[in-house]
Amino acid sequence: MNTQSQSSVSIADIIKQILSVILVISGIAGFYYFSAEHGDLKEVALLYRVLALVFIMSIVSGMMLTTDVGRSVWAFALESRQEVRKVVWPTREETIRTTLLVFAMVFIVGLILWVLDMFLFWGVRFLTGQGG
Repeated sequence: MNTQSQSSVSIADIIKQILSVILVISGIAGFYYFSAEHGDLKEVALLYRVLALVFIMSIVSGMMLTTDVGRSVWAFALESRQEVRKVVWPTREETIRTTLLVFAMVFIVGLILWVLDMFLFWGVRFLTGQGG
């Protein structure tokens, strides 16, 4: 894990982050603003709106990767990817066996709770004189 002392945030990074938020908000607002199309071209308009939104999001992503925060997020993603590769995944047989064991335990606990509830209900009815 990278340890850094208190690093100062540059003005350029703050401007890029603010501009990124403005672009995301304007992209989403534009997506919904231009959805008020009428006629047969609605499907085509949807395609153009989605492409424009993807284009804006890719610009924002590229801009954010040039900031300190973006670089640290990218480094974290790469380190996470390396850690996932180190995981020893269970075999299919182990997964099936564990799943069946969980189902069996849930059934047994459910049965025990049902029997306990039945006896408690019987006891309450007996104490209150509502049944025999």
